[in-house]
Amino acid sequence: MAGSGSAKGGLLSDGSGLLGGRTPAEVESMARLLRELEKEKELFRKLLKVAVSAMEGKDCREAMRAIAQSSTVPQEHLSQIVAGMYSLLKGALRLPVSSLKQEVFKEELRELRISEEFVTDFASVVFGNRRMALEAATKGQGPRLPTVEDLRWRVDVAISTSSLVRALQPSILMQMKLSDGRTHQFEVPVSKFQELRYNVALILKEMNDLEKRSILKIQD
Repeated sequence: MAGSGSAKGGLLSDGSGLLGGRTPAEVESMARLLRELEKEKELFRKLLKVAVSAMEGKDCREAMRAIAQSSTVPQEHLSQIVAGMYSLLKGALRLPVSSLKQEVFKEELRELRISEEFVTDFASVVFGNRRMALEAATKGQGPRLPTVEDLRWRVDVAISTSSLVRALQPSILMQMKLSDGRTHQFEVPVSKFQELRYNVALILKEMNDLEKRSILKIQD
């Protein structure tokens, strides 16, 4: 008694996307601190330059030290602002320009009560001439987990087994091929498979709900 199937592709290979349904703490902290720096436009641009340099993989410790020495703003606040900038820009750059509209991006920042001039500067990074270089730099950063390239399954029923509990009980044999060339085979009881199926459906529903409330909405 057996059934089989195959699924190919990179389902969720790029993660859950964007910044999530709730604004990240570092972005909220950045927005709050930027409201206190609305008259410090030069300081803002220096910090934004540091965030962009960090995305390019550059060592920004000296630049941050120089900014801290010349500013009356606590160094902890400066670091929080740069961390929020980095998170915000990285989230925006994960989407192609065709999906993230510039006006939608700006409106999301306005909802965080970020000043219009700062909003314009953020947009110039995300949609400006350096975008392609930043995309290339961020894609090459950090460790990456292999993705699933192929998944095959088969339902088997054990006719003869040393365990009476498992006799005539169906199980699912699965073979998973990863992008790094490795292949994993494992057996899943039907009860656990049903649990997995339920949890996947639940996660997909939650992702759909999060996308509707995302700080950076995907546009068709």
